[in-house]
Amino acid sequence: MIFGYWIGLILIAFGFVAISVLREKLSKERSNLFNIYLSAAAIVFLLAEYWRPLGVDKSIFWNLIFVGIICFGLLASFMFFKTYYTIILKWALENRLVFLTIPATLLIFGFFIFKNTGKEFMPSLNEGSFLLMPTSMPHAGVGENKRVLQQLDMAVASIPEIETVVGKAGRTESALDPAPLSMYENMIQYKPEYMLKEGKRQRFKVDDEGFFVLKDNTFIANPNNDVTSSAVANYRQNGKKVSFTVDESSEKLIPDGDGAFFRNWRPEINSPEDIRNEIVRVTKLPGVTSAPKLQPIETRLVMLQTGMRAPMGIKVKGQDLKQIEAFGVQLEGILKQAEGVKTEAVFADRIVGKPYLLIDINRERLSRYGISIEDVQNVLQVAVGGMVLTKTVEGRERYGIRVRYPRELRGNPSDLQDIYVPVEKGSPVPLSELASIRYEQGPQVIKSEDTFLVGYVLFDKLDGFAEVNVVETAQALIQQKIDTGDLIVPKGISYKFTGTYENQLRAEKTLSVIVPLALFVIFIILYFQFRSVSTTFMVFTGIMVAFAGGFVMIWLYGQDWFLNFGFFGENLRDLFNIQTINLSVAVWVGFIALFGIATDDGVVMATYLTQTFDKNDPTDIKEIRQSTLEAASKRIRPCLMTTVTTILALLPVLTSTGKGSDIMIPMSIPIFGGMLLDTTSYFLVPVLFSWRKERLAKKRLNSGG
Repeated sequence: MIFGYWIGLILIAFGFVAISVLREKLSKERSNLFNIYLSAAAIVFLLAEYWRPLGVDKSIFWNLIFVGIICFGLLASFMFFKTYYTIILKWALENRLVFLTIPATLLIFGFFIFKNTGKEFMPSLNEGSFLLMPTSMPHAGVGENKRVLQQLDMAVASIPEIETVVGKAGRTESALDPAPLSMYENMIQYKPEYMLKEGKRQRFKVDDEGFFVLKDNTFIANPNNDVTSSAVANYRQNGKKVSFTVDESSEKLIPDGDGAFFRNWRPEINSPEDIRNEIVRVTKLPGVTSAPKLQPIETRLVMLQTGMRAPMGIKVKGQDLKQIEAFGVQLEGILKQAEGVKTEAVFADRIVGKPYLLIDINRERLSRYGISIEDVQNVLQVAVGGMVLTKTVEGRERYGIRVRYPRELRGNPSDLQDIYVPVEKGSPVPLSELASIRYEQGPQVIKSEDTFLVGYVLFDKLDGFAEVNVVETAQALIQQKIDTGDLIVPKGISYKFTGTYENQLRAEKTLSVIVPLALFVIFIILYFQFRSVSTTFMVFTGIMVAFAGGFVMIWLYGQDWFLNFGFFGENLRDLFNIQTINLSVAVWVGFIALFGIATDDGVVMATYLTQTFDKNDPTDIKEIRQSTLEAASKRIRPCLMTTVTTILALLPVLTSTGKGSDIMIPMSIPIFGGMLLDTTSYFLVPVLFSWRKERLAKKRLNSGG
């Protein structure tokens, strides 16, 4: 419809305007006005079709109205601003000190927000999948772990939004995979919100009642659609088969360009976080620990970097595993009290708790019977572990033939006592005569780092808290417990916080060089343009105001009241993805981009101010202010165009929910807020420029007098 109808009409309209101008039936001014209206209409239609801010479940009409209100409302507000710009600037020139308190207050407020904003390395990037890594208790056997793993898979697979789930327990025969049998890995792939074809949303055939039509002439009532229960009852009374579900294969649906999108998620599921909460709810099993929020690629990077299966944790190092475990359990209890720590995700490694069957061979008794230790071990190998005697060849496949006792003769320690060891001269001797058999606790896995044995205490942060802040709070709490004597660090034991927050500390050091360097380069470029340090500093004030504006917008995103109201049936907080934003590398990249954009308006304004003053050469205060008003009023339109186009371009980014939006939204927020408040530079640069010229004029008058 868009390409076959509306675009064609708009092109015809452009052609009609051009022909009217050629035939002199339309003036050039009116033709430009018509072209502007046509261009605006085309942009609004295209945005409504491809941006779809209200969602694809809303009709194109309501999306069109919403986009029109935003675009034309923004343009109208700036037109209103332009109308009264000269009046406001005249007041600012006459009341410089009062006016300058406005940007100064913004700058102080922005700096205060900067000092109190949370920090993290990088927002978590949505991978479209989760990695569930809970653990069982160390004493759980192979059969129990297998049963729990299957139970976890079945529980997760019962969620309609889940596409596939595959569980793994144990490890491969590799020193690079130290996972014990009690640590599970469930790879969970969830469905996209809407059915896709080649990465794009696909429409499917629906009837007049809103039911999706299947290829076998049955129907599906998607709970996300406006389908009434009476319509479902009528269909069933007429003998039509109707299923009420969101779990359906795209192969059974009929593609239709004029149909409706099929939503794979239930109405109460609005984000991947809701799916994650469902996974946590169904996987609460006895004897199984909770796990922090993990994603496959993100987790592998964390594990390669720190060795842990959590984004944050404490490494406890020492020489004794029992001491390490005991101290880790103490830290676990303290971390649960720290602000911002997710209590259910705190877990200290239970290192020494694996039951081992110890067969302690008595050497004196062996010598009495003339049996060597090797003879006893060979018998145990055949009886318990099994011994490979030969191989069978099945085509290209080869299998070892292993011989060992049947399970009923080796199922428990008392059965092992009845294993007979042959004696060279005499009757076979039961194993109970040669060795003592007992259970002993030992480590299920031994990890070392920097020549020390190490154990982990894993934890995660609550939503709305920054990684660095949570770690600093936990560090302060532990140190407080040590100072008061509630926690005693055993001799030979040390602990260290580690995790992704360390990346933020390293990134801070890098950014502390890059950001000042970027500002210095901008300053040098501006100086080469104006050949004046004072003019360069005037233009540079726009960067400072934009910097404050970016942090004001970050602060607003963290306030519960900000945009917390409905519009066209949509809450604007959900529409614009409003949540707490922490300082990260993505945010600082946005600020660096903002620094470059924010100088554009100042350069335009300062350049024309310089040219106007060179042309008019005002000598008194009245003429200086008049020249300032003349220059600024002629350059307010291009400055406003820069701001409007930047803000409009960022609106689809701020409402995006697809892949990569986790990074793009924090990157865009500083630019959006900075450009909104950068409108003060439209007054700041002329006021400072006029102030300097007035001081120079006063000096000339005084020297001349």
